[in-house]
Order: sequence, then C-alpha cells, then structure tokens
Amino acid sequence: MKVLYVTLFVVIADQITKLLVKGLKIESLGINFPGMPYGSSKPLIGDIVKLTFIENPGMAFGIDIGPKMFLTIFTIVATLFIFIYIYKHRNDGILIRLSLALILAGAIGNLIDRTFYGVIYKYAPLFNGKVVDFMQVEFWDFTIFGRTYTTWPIWNIADASVSAGFLIILFFHNRIFKTDEPQPVTVDGGLVSPPVDGEYPVNPDAVTLSENSIQNEQEQKIEVNDTILENSQIEDTKENAGTGPGGPNENKN
Repeated sequence: MKVLYVTLFVVIADQITKLLVKGLKIESLGINFPGMPYGSSKPLIGDIVKLTFIENPGMAFGIDIGPKMFLTIFTIVATLFIFIYIYKHRNDGILIRLSLALILAGAIGNLIDRTFYGVIYKYAPLFNGKVVDFMQVEFWDFTIFGRTYTTWPIWNIADASVSAGFLIILFFHNRIFKTDEPQPVTVDGGLVSPPVDGEYPVNPDAVTLSENSIQNEQEQKIEVNDTILENSQIEDTKENAGTGPGGPNENKN
C-alpha cells in the first residue's frame, strides 16, 4: 500500500497549485490570497506554455459528458473501486499499482473541486463545484467528440496524473498483464499435457512414482491370485487322493 503515498503527494500538489491560481480567502483564519483574475494568462515558456486560469464543469481537459451530479457520483464510485482494487492487489507488480495510484490521485484531485469548491467559494451547492484548470499548451487545431479546439485543452496536475496512469498501462500492458503459459513436460521420452488452469504443474518424478506404484500393486495382486489358485489345487489333490477308484480306501479293502 506504499504506492498510495504517490496518490497523496499528487493530490496535495494538485490542490496547492489550484489554490495558488484561484486564490483563497478565509477571514476567520486570517487567510487572504488573491490568486489570478479569472481568464487571465501569464507566459511560462514564451507563447507555447502559459499559466491561464479557467474553470470547467466537466471531466479532464474540459470534456463534458453529462450532468454535473452524474459526473460527481460516477467519480466517487470509480475512486472507491480503484482504491479497493489497489488494496486487494497490493502484492501485484509495481507498474499496475503505480498506474492505478496516479489515476486515483487525479480522480480525487478533481473530485475535491467538484464536491467542495462550490461551497468554499460560495457559488454552488455541495457536489456542484467547478474544476480549476491553469496549464495551457499551444498546439495545432484538432477536433474531439465533435468539438474543435484551437489550442490544447487547459489542464491541471490531476488531469496530468490520470493521463500518466493510462500511458503506463498503454505502453507497458504486455508486462502488466502477461501470463506465464505452462510448458509441456516429457516423461520417459513421452509428452505429458500441460496442466489446465487451477491445476498444479506436472512433476515428472511424481508421474514416474505413480506409475511404479500402480505396477507394483498389479504385480502383488497377480502373486496373491497365483498363491490362492495354487493352494486350491493342492487341497483338491489331497481330497481326491483319499477317495474314488484306486484310492487308498479302495486298496485297503
């Protein structure tokens, strides 16, 4: 479960950067940080990378797939599912756990915005807040889900974390989901079928030992049957020797 430290670090970094951009005012605690004016932009790397403050009610990168409440509930369910999966598979490979930890961090980061920001900043009820985005990267125009973008969608650390998690699964899926196929086993020059799912691998020594045991049991049965038959023949001979024509009783008379 140590991989969840990655989740915690990403969530903290995501929320700190969002609060620095949006600003925060809590009079009771003496906190008053103005942040950036909504819609304002500051260059970070020339005109390619900018710090631009906007808010969106949809998913990562401003994608909108339905009502806000539905999206919030879906995110909560997905977050719980990912957390449970990580716990149950805490002994699995690091790549799958790291990818899910990053996706979980991104989901929690944006979920905090949707759940609490509307109440904290007094513009919407619980679960109806908007996600704070601020990273803008200029790119060529493109169309996705029927919407044309003249610049790359503005994003945040939570969005980047989700994307990183999916990229790990995409590029390393062969290592993450690989299965070791059982190899066929040869015994005395013969080929033994590999075990099916749920069976233990075939042990050649165990197969040989089993065959020898069966053969010994068969030989013992044959010896017992021969002994019984031989004793039966001996008893029958003794009985015939005492009676009948030419037997000792007849000669005695």
